[in-house]
Amino acid sequence: MKKIDLMIHTGMMYTMQGDGLGFCQGKSIAVDGSKIIDIDETENIQSRYQAEKEIHAEDMLTLPGFVDGHMHTGHGVIRGVAQDIDNWMMEGMAPFEAARSAEAKDAGSRLAIAEAILWGTTTIGDDGSAMEGAIKFIEQSGTRGNVSVRVRSALPKAYKKGELYVLDEKMGEETLGEALSLYEKYHDRDGGRIKIRFGPQGADFLGVGLLERVKRIAKDKKTKIHMHLAQGTRETEQMMMRYGQRTIPFLEKMNYFDEDYIGIHLTDATKEEVETVAAHRGNMILCSNSIGVIAGRVPPAQEFLEAGGNVGLGTDQAPGNNGHNMFSEMKATSCFNKIKYQSSTIMPAWKVLRMATIEGARALGIDDVTGSIEVGKCADIILIDLKNPQLAPVYTVPMRNLVPNLVYAARGNEVDTVITHGRVIVEHRIPLTFDLAQIIEDAQKYADVIGAKAQKQFEEINGRNAQYMREGKL
Repeated sequence: MKKIDLMIHTGMMYTMQGDGLGFCQGKSIAVDGSKIIDIDETENIQSRYQAEKEIHAEDMLTLPGFVDGHMHTGHGVIRGVAQDIDNWMMEGMAPFEAARSAEAKDAGSRLAIAEAILWGTTTIGDDGSAMEGAIKFIEQSGTRGNVSVRVRSALPKAYKKGELYVLDEKMGEETLGEALSLYEKYHDRDGGRIKIRFGPQGADFLGVGLLERVKRIAKDKKTKIHMHLAQGTRETEQMMMRYGQRTIPFLEKMNYFDEDYIGIHLTDATKEEVETVAAHRGNMILCSNSIGVIAGRVPPAQEFLEAGGNVGLGTDQAPGNNGHNMFSEMKATSCFNKIKYQSSTIMPAWKVLRMATIEGARALGIDDVTGSIEVGKCADIILIDLKNPQLAPVYTVPMRNLVPNLVYAARGNEVDTVITHGRVIVEHRIPLTFDLAQIIEDAQKYADVIGAKAQKQFEEINGRNAQYMREGKL
């Protein structure tokens, strides 16, 4: 009898194998190290292996962990400051971001990552600058990291509408240097648990020469480009002012799109532009809640799928989305698209669950290690407690109602256990690798400082939220 690290005895399970959801029942999963080494009937697994730890999940639902394809975790410390307004980046976030220290940013990352883990996310698709603090917490917490290190040369400031970004060559070199440094230090750390990607912030934030260099270096390093693409009208206006071209035609001429390209949002892309990216085998990450709140729009994910492209889900940033909850993201994606197309059959529950797991992993280029429960893949697994009123009652005949209830009713607090890379990091809703109370306390401490420092610029900008404050509406 072989000794292994972990054995999970499941009841109902969705593996995401095949083209559907891969439902099975009464199986046990054998895990050794980071990998799933066997899945079989419980009696067979018990006859072959002796596990250091056994988890009895016969009364729970077993799923692959969620893959959050796009996050800005450092913004967790300025949650909820940039919604219900126009020009959310400059009017909403700018005063708070300017007042946020490096230490506060790291505190925000810890908060956002901890939140995501508790709601069942096992892959953190982080993006931003000064990323080492976030990477260290990903490393400590035991979750999987797909980290995009930002490259930009546009000087950060509160630009007025119609004002062209100022590109600074020195800043571009510094940010590219950080990306290279963190790649060399962390890429493929812990058996590939942490991946470093190159993240040009957007075509409007870099000059042509820097864009070309990032593309070439990413290819040389055999990693991915993770990039905001046709993010909104602001980006389109910047591209037209600087180059006289929209983003996607501009980047296609540079041969930017291929299977190693991960495009974020595509909110302002035309149907033809969507088809262009998909035709070049580029990938799309959809952040429905964020774009819905900050722009009132539904990105063209359905068109991307119809063009044969690959789409994953992301939660984006807490200032405008207000959270990192993939259950919420699945529901919003399904509902928003049903409304957009006036069709109840668009984006069914089973499809958005795949987008949150295996298809999201495929979009990030990590579907060989995560996104489904299969022998040979890493054990990134979550257990859902079905004894919650929003998931009850459970039907198994003549149909199963588990997936519709997960997508349209679950809130995240149903996640009982989180296993990443073969390691139990949350058990019975209790985090085992980080101190949640301390993380929340730290975030509040920095938020108090940020608020005081941001007040003057917040009032000078005099945006809608400043008006709401004066009118007693916040």
